[in-house]
Amino acid sequence: MSGSGSSSSVAGPGRPQFLDARGDRIKIHPEDVRGRFLKWRRIVYGVLIVHLLALPFIKNGKHPAIHLDIPDRQFFLAGRAFNAQDVWLMVFLLAGFAFGLVFVTALAGRVWCGWACPQTVFLEGLYRPIERWIEGPAYQRRRLAEGGWTGRRIGLVLFKQALYIVVSLVLAHWFLAFFVSAPVLAELVMHGPAGHGTLFGIAIVVTALFWLNFAWFREQFCVILCPYGRFQSVLTDRKSLLIGYDLARGEPRGKVLKAPAAPSHGDCIDCGRCVRVCPTGIDIRNGQQMECIGCAQCIDACDEMMVKVGRPVGLVRYDSLEGFEGQKTGGILRPRVVIYGAVTAAALLTVGLNVFALRTPFEANLLRSAGIPYVLEPATIRNQFELHLINKHVDPAEFEVSVVGPEGTTVIVPQPRIRLGSLEGIRTPVMVTVDRAQYHGPFELKAVVKDLSSGEVRELSARFLGPPSGPRS
Repeated sequence: MSGSGSSSSVAGPGRPQFLDARGDRIKIHPEDVRGRFLKWRRIVYGVLIVHLLALPFIKNGKHPAIHLDIPDRQFFLAGRAFNAQDVWLMVFLLAGFAFGLVFVTALAGRVWCGWACPQTVFLEGLYRPIERWIEGPAYQRRRLAEGGWTGRRIGLVLFKQALYIVVSLVLAHWFLAFFVSAPVLAELVMHGPAGHGTLFGIAIVVTALFWLNFAWFREQFCVILCPYGRFQSVLTDRKSLLIGYDLARGEPRGKVLKAPAAPSHGDCIDCGRCVRVCPTGIDIRNGQQMECIGCAQCIDACDEMMVKVGRPVGLVRYDSLEGFEGQKTGGILRPRVVIYGAVTAAALLTVGLNVFALRTPFEANLLRSAGIPYVLEPATIRNQFELHLINKHVDPAEFEVSVVGPEGTTVIVPQPRIRLGSLEGIRTPVMVTVDRAQYHGPFELKAVVKDLSSGEVRELSARFLGPPSGPRS
Protein backbone atom coordinates (compact mmCIF):
# COMPACT_ATOMS: atom_id res chain seq x y z
CA MET A 1 0.00 0.00 0.00
CA SER A 2 1.52 3.28 -1.02
CA GLY A 3 0.56 6.82 -1.69
CA SER A 4 0.47 10.09 0.19
CA GLY A 5 -2.06 12.43 1.63
CA SER A 6 -3.48 13.13 5.02
CA SER A 7 -5.99 11.74 7.43
CA SER A 8 -8.27 14.66 6.68
CA SER A 9 -9.34 13.08 3.41
CA VAL A 10 -12.95 12.05 3.40
CA ALA A 11 -13.61 8.35 3.06
CA GLY A 12 -16.48 7.05 1.00
CA PRO A 13 -19.23 4.81 2.37
CA GLY A 14 -17.81 1.51 3.57
CA ARG A 15 -14.24 2.61 2.86
CA PRO A 16 -11.71 2.98 5.71
CA GLN A 17 -10.42 6.46 6.45
CA PHE A 18 -6.83 5.33 5.79
CA LEU A 19 -7.54 4.46 2.11
CA ASP A 20 -8.26 6.82 -0.75
CA ALA A 21 -10.69 6.17 -3.59
CA ARG A 22 -8.10 4.06 -5.43
CA GLY A 23 -7.30 1.97 -2.37
CA ASP A 24 -3.91 3.61 -1.79
CA ARG A 25 -2.71 4.39 1.68
CA ILE A 26 -3.47 7.79 3.16
CA LYS A 27 -0.71 8.84 5.51
CA ILE A 28 -2.25 9.29 8.94
CA HIS A 29 -1.44 12.27 11.15
CA PRO A 30 -3.38 11.61 14.37
CA GLU A 31 -4.34 14.75 16.23
CA ASP A 32 -3.27 15.24 19.82
CA VAL A 33 -5.79 14.37 22.48
CA ARG A 34 -6.13 14.86 26.21
CA GLY A 35 -8.01 12.71 28.68
CA ARG A 36 -7.91 10.15 31.43
CA PHE A 37 -7.19 7.18 29.18
CA LEU A 38 -4.26 8.92 27.48
CA LYS A 39 -2.81 9.76 30.89
CA TRP A 40 -2.99 6.13 32.03
CA ARG A 41 -1.67 4.81 28.71
CA ARG A 42 1.36 7.07 28.95
CA ILE A 43 2.06 5.72 32.43
CA VAL A 44 1.69 2.14 31.17
CA TYR A 45 3.91 2.85 28.14
CA GLY A 46 6.59 4.40 30.34
CA VAL A 47 6.59 1.49 32.78
CA LEU A 48 6.74 -1.08 29.96
CA ILE A 49 9.52 0.70 28.07
CA VAL A 50 11.65 1.08 31.20
CA HIS A 51 11.15 -2.56 32.16
CA LEU A 52 11.77 -3.88 28.65
CA LEU A 53 14.96 -1.86 28.23
CA ALA A 54 16.19 -2.79 31.70
CA LEU A 55 15.63 -6.55 31.48
CA PRO A 56 18.94 -7.46 29.76
CA PHE A 57 20.86 -5.35 32.29
CA ILE A 58 19.23 -6.60 35.50
CA LYS A 59 21.25 -9.39 37.06
CA ASN A 60 19.76 -12.26 38.97
CA GLY A 61 22.80 -13.72 40.65
CA LYS A 62 25.72 -13.85 38.21
CA HIS A 63 23.56 -13.85 35.08
CA PRO A 64 21.15 -11.37 33.47
CA ALA A 65 17.46 -11.77 34.21
CA ILE A 66 17.06 -12.83 30.56
CA HIS A 67 19.96 -14.24 28.55
CA LEU A 68 19.25 -16.47 25.56
CA ASP A 69 22.63 -17.86 24.50
CA ILE A 70 21.55 -19.71 21.37
CA PRO A 71 25.02 -20.76 20.04
CA ASP A 72 25.86 -22.45 23.37
CA ARG A 73 22.27 -23.59 23.94
CA GLN A 74 22.20 -21.97 27.36
CA PHE A 75 19.23 -19.95 28.56
CA PHE A 76 18.99 -17.99 31.79
CA LEU A 77 15.54 -16.76 32.84
CA ALA A 78 14.73 -15.12 36.16
CA GLY A 79 17.53 -16.82 38.05
CA ARG A 80 16.98 -20.25 36.48
CA ALA A 81 19.27 -22.02 34.03
CA PHE A 82 17.94 -24.03 31.10
CA ASN A 83 19.56 -25.99 28.29
CA ALA A 84 18.36 -27.35 24.96
CA GLN A 85 16.64 -30.27 26.69
CA ASP A 86 14.26 -27.80 28.36
CA VAL A 87 13.04 -26.24 25.12
CA TRP A 88 9.85 -28.30 25.34
CA LEU A 89 8.76 -25.99 28.15
CA MET A 90 8.57 -23.19 25.58
CA VAL A 91 5.63 -24.95 23.94
CA PHE A 92 3.60 -24.61 27.12
CA LEU A 93 4.91 -21.11 27.83
CA LEU A 94 3.91 -19.88 24.37
CA ALA A 95 0.60 -21.72 24.63
CA GLY A 96 0.00 -20.03 27.98
CA PHE A 97 0.73 -16.62 26.49
CA ALA A 98 -1.46 -17.29 23.44
CA PHE A 99 -4.43 -18.51 25.46
CA GLY A 100 -3.83 -15.75 27.99
CA LEU A 101 -4.19 -13.27 25.14
CA VAL A 102 -7.35 -15.06 24.03
CA PHE A 103 -8.64 -14.94 27.61
CA VAL A 104 -7.99 -11.18 27.88
CA THR A 105 -9.62 -10.61 24.49
CA ALA A 106 -12.77 -12.44 25.57
CA LEU A 107 -12.93 -10.15 28.59
CA ALA A 108 -11.83 -6.78 27.20
CA GLY A 109 -11.38 -6.95 23.43
CA ARG A 110 -8.10 -5.66 22.02
CA VAL A 111 -6.89 -4.03 25.20
CA TRP A 112 -3.53 -5.75 24.58
CA CYS A 113 -3.11 -3.97 21.22
CA GLY A 114 -3.81 -0.50 22.53
CA TRP A 115 -2.10 -0.74 25.90
CA ALA A 116 0.70 -3.32 25.91
CA CYS A 117 1.66 -4.48 22.39
CA PRO A 118 5.31 -3.53 21.66
CA GLN A 119 4.23 -2.14 18.26
CA THR A 120 1.92 0.37 19.96
CA VAL A 121 4.13 0.98 22.98
CA PHE A 122 7.22 1.96 20.97
CA LEU A 123 5.31 3.81 18.24
CA GLU A 124 3.19 5.90 20.60
CA GLY A 125 5.72 6.06 23.42
CA LEU A 126 8.89 6.89 21.45
CA TYR A 127 8.49 7.60 17.74
CA ARG A 128 5.34 9.74 17.56
CA PRO A 129 6.49 12.04 20.39
CA ILE A 130 9.68 12.69 18.39
CA GLU A 131 7.56 13.51 15.34
CA ARG A 132 5.31 15.87 17.30
CA TRP A 133 8.32 17.57 18.88
CA ILE A 134 10.00 18.23 15.51
CA GLU A 135 7.09 18.82 13.12
CA GLY A 136 4.43 20.10 15.49
CA PRO A 137 0.77 19.11 15.93
CA ALA A 138 -1.26 17.28 13.29
CA TYR A 139 -2.42 20.32 11.32
CA GLN A 140 1.18 21.52 10.96
CA ARG A 141 2.34 18.06 9.91
CA ARG A 142 -0.40 17.88 7.26
CA ARG A 143 0.40 21.37 6.01
CA LEU A 144 4.08 20.46 5.86
CA ALA A 145 3.34 17.25 3.91
CA GLU A 146 1.03 19.03 1.46
CA GLY A 147 3.38 21.98 0.90
CA GLY A 148 5.95 20.17 -1.26
CA TRP A 149 9.61 19.52 -0.61
CA THR A 150 10.73 22.92 0.64
CA GLY A 151 14.07 23.48 2.31
CA ARG A 152 12.38 23.66 5.70
CA ARG A 153 10.57 20.37 5.18
CA ILE A 154 13.74 18.62 4.00
CA GLY A 155 15.62 19.83 7.07
CA LEU A 156 12.89 18.75 9.49
CA VAL A 157 12.48 15.36 7.84
CA LEU A 158 16.23 14.69 7.85
CA PHE A 159 16.47 15.65 11.52
CA LYS A 160 13.46 13.47 12.40
CA GLN A 161 14.75 10.47 10.46
CA ALA A 162 18.19 10.86 12.04
CA LEU A 163 16.61 10.66 15.50
CA TYR A 164 14.51 7.69 14.35
CA ILE A 165 17.68 5.90 13.25
CA VAL A 166 19.39 6.63 16.58
CA VAL A 167 16.40 5.30 18.54
CA SER A 168 16.19 2.26 16.23
CA LEU A 169 19.91 1.61 16.74
CA VAL A 170 19.46 1.69 20.52
CA LEU A 171 16.49 -0.69 20.30
CA ALA A 172 18.46 -3.03 18.02
CA HIS A 173 21.34 -3.21 20.51
CA TRP A 174 18.82 -3.73 23.32
CA PHE A 175 17.41 -6.63 21.29
CA LEU A 176 20.90 -8.13 20.84
CA ALA A 177 21.59 -7.81 24.57
CA PHE A 178 19.05 -10.57 25.22
CA PHE A 179 21.22 -12.97 23.21
CA VAL A 180 24.81 -11.95 23.98
CA SER A 181 24.27 -10.36 27.44
CA ALA A 182 24.75 -6.68 28.20
CA PRO A 183 28.40 -6.88 29.39
CA VAL A 184 29.48 -8.77 26.27
CA LEU A 185 27.54 -6.35 24.07
CA ALA A 186 29.22 -3.37 25.72
CA GLU A 187 32.61 -4.97 25.09
CA LEU A 188 31.74 -5.62 21.45
CA VAL A 189 30.62 -2.02 20.97
CA MET A 190 33.87 -0.73 22.49
CA HIS A 191 35.94 -2.87 20.11
CA GLY A 192 33.93 -1.87 17.05
CA PRO A 193 32.54 -4.05 14.23
CA ALA A 194 35.93 -5.43 13.13
CA GLY A 195 36.07 -9.07 14.10
CA HIS A 196 32.37 -9.20 14.94
CA GLY A 197 30.94 -8.95 11.45
CA THR A 198 28.00 -11.29 12.05
CA LEU A 199 26.70 -9.49 15.13
CA PHE A 200 27.33 -6.11 13.51
CA GLY A 201 25.34 -7.24 10.47
CA ILE A 202 22.48 -8.44 12.66
CA ALA A 203 22.46 -5.09 14.49
CA ILE A 204 22.25 -3.19 11.19
CA VAL A 205 19.45 -5.40 9.85
CA VAL A 206 17.43 -5.12 13.08
CA THR A 207 17.99 -1.35 13.11
CA ALA A 208 16.70 -1.13 9.53
CA LEU A 209 13.64 -3.21 10.41
CA PHE A 210 12.81 -1.06 13.43
CA TRP A 211 13.30 2.12 11.41
CA LEU A 212 11.18 0.97 8.46
CA ASN A 213 8.43 -0.26 10.76
CA PHE A 214 8.14 2.70 13.11
CA ALA A 215 9.10 5.48 10.69
CA TRP A 216 7.01 4.39 7.70
CA PHE A 217 5.03 1.13 7.99
CA ARG A 218 3.39 2.03 11.33
CA GLU A 219 -0.35 1.26 11.43
CA GLN A 220 -0.01 -0.97 8.37
CA PHE A 221 1.63 -3.57 10.61
CA CYS A 222 -1.58 -3.78 12.65
CA VAL A 223 -3.91 -3.55 9.66
CA ILE A 224 -2.07 -5.76 7.15
CA LEU A 225 0.43 -8.06 8.87
CA CYS A 226 -0.86 -8.79 12.37
CA PRO A 227 -3.44 -11.60 12.31
CA TYR A 228 -4.76 -10.83 15.79
CA GLY A 229 -7.37 -8.32 14.63
CA ARG A 230 -8.81 -10.86 12.23
CA PHE A 231 -9.37 -13.29 15.10
CA GLN A 232 -11.10 -10.75 17.31
CA SER A 233 -14.61 -11.41 16.02
CA VAL A 234 -14.41 -15.09 16.98
CA LEU A 235 -12.71 -14.47 20.33
CA THR A 236 -15.22 -11.96 21.69
CA ASP A 237 -18.93 -12.26 22.33
CA ARG A 238 -21.77 -9.89 23.13
CA LYS A 239 -20.61 -9.55 26.74
CA SER A 240 -16.96 -8.67 25.97
CA LEU A 241 -15.84 -5.18 26.94
CA LEU A 242 -15.14 -3.22 23.73
CA ILE A 243 -14.76 0.36 22.55
CA GLY A 244 -17.82 1.44 20.63
CA TYR A 245 -20.24 4.21 19.71
CA ASP A 246 -23.68 4.49 21.29
CA LEU A 247 -25.73 4.48 18.14
CA ALA A 248 -29.08 4.96 19.86
CA ARG A 249 -27.88 8.03 21.71
CA GLY A 250 -25.77 9.57 18.99
CA GLU A 251 -27.96 9.26 15.88
CA PRO A 252 -29.03 11.10 13.88
CA ARG A 253 -25.99 13.32 13.91
CA GLY A 254 -26.36 17.05 13.73
CA LYS A 255 -24.22 20.17 13.83
CA VAL A 256 -25.62 21.35 17.13
CA LEU A 257 -23.14 23.38 19.13
CA LYS A 258 -25.21 24.14 22.22
CA ALA A 259 -27.11 22.01 24.70
CA PRO A 260 -29.74 20.75 24.70
CA ALA A 261 -29.61 18.96 21.36
CA ALA A 262 -32.27 19.63 18.76
CA PRO A 263 -35.14 17.16 19.15
CA SER A 264 -34.41 15.71 15.73
CA HIS A 265 -30.72 15.18 16.45
CA GLY A 266 -28.76 12.80 18.65
CA ASP A 267 -25.82 13.76 20.85
CA CYS A 268 -23.19 13.29 18.12
CA ILE A 269 -22.35 16.70 16.63
CA ASP A 270 -20.47 15.07 13.73
CA CYS A 271 -17.27 16.97 14.50
CA GLY A 272 -15.07 14.08 13.25
CA ARG A 273 -12.73 14.47 16.20
CA CYS A 274 -12.91 10.74 17.01
CA VAL A 275 -11.68 9.99 13.48
CA ARG A 276 -8.88 12.55 13.44
CA VAL A 277 -7.29 11.24 16.66
CA CYS A 278 -7.43 7.56 15.61
CA PRO A 279 -3.96 6.09 14.95
CA THR A 280 -5.39 3.71 12.33
CA GLY A 281 -7.73 6.27 10.76
CA ILE A 282 -11.06 4.50 11.30
CA ASP A 283 -14.44 5.93 12.19
CA ILE A 284 -15.57 4.22 15.39
CA ARG A 285 -19.16 5.27 14.58
CA ASN A 286 -19.21 2.69 11.78
CA GLY A 287 -19.33 -0.15 14.31
CA GLN A 288 -16.80 -2.81 15.29
CA GLN A 289 -13.85 -2.88 12.88
CA MET A 290 -10.81 -5.07 12.50
CA GLU A 291 -8.53 -2.02 12.37
CA CYS A 292 -9.50 -0.76 15.84
CA ILE A 293 -6.62 -1.40 18.24
CA GLY A 294 -8.52 -0.39 21.38
CA CYS A 295 -6.30 2.56 22.29
CA ALA A 296 -9.25 4.62 23.64
CA GLN A 297 -8.11 7.88 22.00
CA CYS A 298 -11.56 8.23 20.44
CA ILE A 299 -13.10 8.01 23.93
CA ASP A 300 -10.95 10.86 25.23
CA ALA A 301 -11.65 12.94 22.11
CA CYS A 302 -15.41 12.42 22.23
CA ASP A 303 -15.61 13.06 25.97
CA GLU A 304 -13.70 16.31 25.46
CA MET A 305 -16.22 17.46 22.84
CA MET A 306 -19.22 16.40 24.92
CA VAL A 307 -17.96 18.47 27.84
CA LYS A 308 -17.54 21.47 25.54
CA VAL A 309 -21.14 21.28 24.27
CA GLY A 310 -22.57 20.45 27.69
CA ARG A 311 -23.65 16.89 27.07
CA PRO A 312 -22.97 13.71 29.06
CA VAL A 313 -19.70 11.92 28.33
CA GLY A 314 -19.67 8.30 27.25
CA LEU A 315 -21.07 8.59 23.74
CA VAL A 316 -17.97 6.61 22.76
CA ARG A 317 -16.98 4.37 25.62
CA TYR A 318 -15.92 0.96 26.88
CA ASP A 319 -19.00 -1.26 26.98
CA SER A 320 -20.30 -4.57 25.71
CA LEU A 321 -22.46 -5.00 22.62
CA GLU A 322 -25.32 -5.77 24.97
CA GLY A 323 -24.63 -2.55 26.84
CA PHE A 324 -24.67 -0.46 23.67
CA GLU A 325 -28.07 -1.99 22.86
CA GLY A 326 -29.40 -1.00 26.25
CA GLN A 327 -29.42 -4.51 27.66
CA LYS A 328 -28.20 -5.45 31.11
CA THR A 329 -24.77 -7.03 30.78
CA GLY A 330 -24.24 -10.28 32.68
CA GLY A 331 -21.20 -11.33 34.69
CA ILE A 332 -17.79 -12.11 33.29
CA LEU A 333 -18.01 -15.84 34.07
CA ARG A 334 -19.34 -17.43 30.91
CA PRO A 335 -18.34 -20.61 29.04
CA ARG A 336 -15.71 -19.20 26.70
CA VAL A 337 -14.04 -17.19 29.46
CA VAL A 338 -13.93 -20.22 31.75
CA ILE A 339 -12.53 -22.46 28.98
CA TYR A 340 -9.90 -19.92 27.88
CA GLY A 341 -8.89 -19.30 31.48
CA ALA A 342 -8.64 -23.01 32.27
CA VAL A 343 -6.43 -23.73 29.25
CA THR A 344 -4.21 -20.74 30.08
CA ALA A 345 -3.86 -21.86 33.69
CA ALA A 346 -3.10 -25.45 32.64
CA ALA A 347 -0.31 -24.37 30.26
CA LEU A 348 1.28 -22.00 32.76
CA LEU A 349 0.88 -24.50 35.58
CA THR A 350 2.79 -27.07 33.54
CA VAL A 351 5.67 -24.65 33.11
CA GLY A 352 5.55 -23.56 36.74
CA LEU A 353 5.56 -27.08 38.13
CA ASN A 354 8.47 -28.15 35.95
CA VAL A 355 10.49 -25.02 36.63
CA PHE A 356 9.89 -24.60 40.34
CA ALA A 357 8.66 -27.93 41.72
CA LEU A 358 9.68 -30.89 39.58
CA ARG A 359 12.85 -29.58 38.00
CA THR A 360 16.09 -30.91 39.49
CA PRO A 361 19.31 -28.89 39.76
CA PHE A 362 21.22 -31.44 37.68
CA GLU A 363 20.68 -34.20 35.16
CA ALA A 364 22.41 -37.57 35.38
CA ASN A 365 22.18 -40.74 33.31
CA LEU A 366 24.19 -43.95 33.40
CA LEU A 367 24.26 -45.47 29.92
CA ARG A 368 26.02 -48.40 28.36
CA SER A 369 28.92 -47.35 26.14
CA ALA A 370 28.58 -47.90 22.42
CA GLY A 371 30.01 -51.13 21.05
CA ILE A 372 29.95 -54.70 22.32
CA PRO A 373 27.90 -55.17 25.53
CA TYR A 374 30.68 -56.90 27.47
CA VAL A 375 34.29 -58.02 27.17
CA LEU A 376 35.43 -61.50 28.21
CA GLU A 377 38.86 -61.60 29.76
CA PRO A 378 40.71 -64.66 31.08
CA ALA A 379 39.40 -64.28 34.61
CA THR A 380 36.82 -61.48 34.46
CA ILE A 381 33.88 -60.05 32.57
CA ARG A 382 34.03 -56.32 31.89
CA ASN A 383 31.24 -53.86 31.12
CA GLN A 384 31.86 -50.22 30.26
CA PHE A 385 29.33 -47.48 30.99
CA GLU A 386 29.21 -43.75 30.53
CA LEU A 387 27.92 -41.30 33.12
CA HIS A 388 26.33 -38.25 31.54
CA LEU A 389 26.10 -35.36 34.01
CA ILE A 390 24.80 -31.80 33.45
CA ASN A 391 24.87 -29.01 36.02
CA LYS A 392 21.63 -27.01 35.79
CA HIS A 393 22.51 -24.57 38.55
CA VAL A 394 23.10 -20.96 37.57
CA ASP A 395 26.46 -21.24 39.38
CA PRO A 396 29.26 -23.84 39.31
CA ALA A 397 28.61 -26.94 41.38
CA GLU A 398 30.51 -30.02 42.57
CA PHE A 399 29.18 -33.58 42.39
CA GLU A 400 30.22 -36.82 44.05
CA VAL A 401 29.80 -40.06 42.08
CA SER A 402 29.80 -43.61 43.42
CA VAL A 403 28.85 -46.93 41.80
CA VAL A 404 28.33 -50.17 43.74
CA GLY A 405 27.59 -53.74 42.74
CA PRO A 406 27.33 -57.15 44.42
CA GLU A 407 30.25 -58.91 46.07
CA GLY A 408 33.09 -59.63 43.70
CA THR A 409 32.38 -56.54 41.60
CA THR A 410 35.19 -54.08 40.94
CA VAL A 411 34.17 -50.54 39.92
CA ILE A 412 36.52 -47.93 38.51
CA VAL A 413 35.22 -44.34 38.44
CA PRO A 414 38.04 -42.16 37.10
CA GLN A 415 36.37 -38.94 38.35
CA PRO A 416 34.60 -39.58 41.66
CA ARG A 417 34.36 -35.81 42.21
CA ILE A 418 33.32 -33.61 39.32
CA ARG A 419 33.11 -29.84 39.24
CA LEU A 420 31.00 -28.30 36.49
CA GLY A 421 30.17 -24.75 35.50
CA SER A 422 26.63 -23.58 34.98
CA LEU A 423 24.93 -25.72 32.30
CA GLU A 424 28.22 -27.48 31.69
CA GLY A 425 28.02 -31.19 30.93
CA ILE A 426 30.46 -34.09 31.02
CA ARG A 427 30.59 -37.70 29.87
CA THR A 428 32.86 -39.76 32.06
CA PRO A 429 33.54 -43.51 31.74
CA VAL A 430 32.66 -46.07 34.41
CA MET A 431 34.29 -49.52 34.16
CA VAL A 432 32.84 -52.53 36.03
CA THR A 433 34.45 -55.98 36.19
CA VAL A 434 33.26 -59.23 37.80
CA ASP A 435 35.16 -62.44 38.41
CA ARG A 436 33.92 -64.98 35.89
CA ALA A 437 33.61 -67.56 38.65
CA GLN A 438 31.20 -65.31 40.57
CA TYR A 439 29.03 -64.28 37.61
CA HIS A 440 25.65 -66.03 37.66
CA GLY A 441 23.71 -63.88 35.20
CA PRO A 442 22.83 -60.20 34.59
CA PHE A 443 22.46 -57.99 37.65
CA GLU A 444 21.73 -54.35 38.48
CA LEU A 445 24.40 -51.79 39.28
CA LYS A 446 23.50 -48.84 41.48
CA ALA A 447 25.04 -45.43 40.89
CA VAL A 448 24.62 -42.53 43.30
CA VAL A 449 25.24 -38.93 42.23
CA LYS A 450 25.22 -36.37 45.01
CA ASP A 451 25.02 -32.64 44.43
CA LEU A 452 27.34 -31.20 47.07
CA SER A 453 25.86 -27.71 46.57
CA SER A 454 22.24 -28.56 47.30
CA GLY A 455 22.61 -31.96 48.93
CA GLU A 456 20.24 -33.55 46.42
CA VAL A 457 20.96 -37.20 45.58
CA ARG A 458 20.05 -39.03 42.39
CA GLU A 459 20.11 -42.82 42.22
CA LEU A 460 20.74 -44.44 38.85
CA SER A 461 20.77 -48.01 37.70
CA ALA A 462 22.31 -49.97 34.85
CA ARG A 463 22.31 -53.64 33.97
CA PHE A 464 25.57 -55.62 33.97
CA LEU A 465 25.64 -58.18 31.13
CA GLY A 466 27.71 -61.28 30.52
CA PRO A 467 27.63 -64.57 28.63
CA PRO A 468 24.10 -66.01 28.52
CA SER A 469 25.29 -69.40 29.73
CA GLY A 470 27.02 -68.04 32.80
CA PRO A 471 30.71 -68.56 33.67
CA ARG A 472 32.90 -70.69 31.51
CA SER A 473 36.26 -72.23 32.29
